[in-house]
Amino acid sequence: MVLGFSIALIVFSLLMMLLVLMHKGKGGGLSDMFGGGMQSSVGGSSVAERNLDRITVVIGLLWFACIIVLAIIMKSST
Repeated sequence: MVLGFSIALIVFSLLMMLLVLMHKGKGGGLSDMFGGGMQSSVGGSSVAERNLDRITVVIGLLWFACIIVLAIIMKSST
């Protein structure tokens, strides 16, 4: 069980790094890669950016849940 949650934590950590790097910084991001740079600066964030935000939040919550579950398992096994 610990091994499964440890693997899941590693996978979620890598996904979080990838998703955070895909977000728009001072210049460009996922929306600019697909040609939405001008639209996102005029009318707020694009659909791609909003979906990326949602996916990042979900992966972040799953990452946090894995940490909590691993802490509980490790504490109960000692």
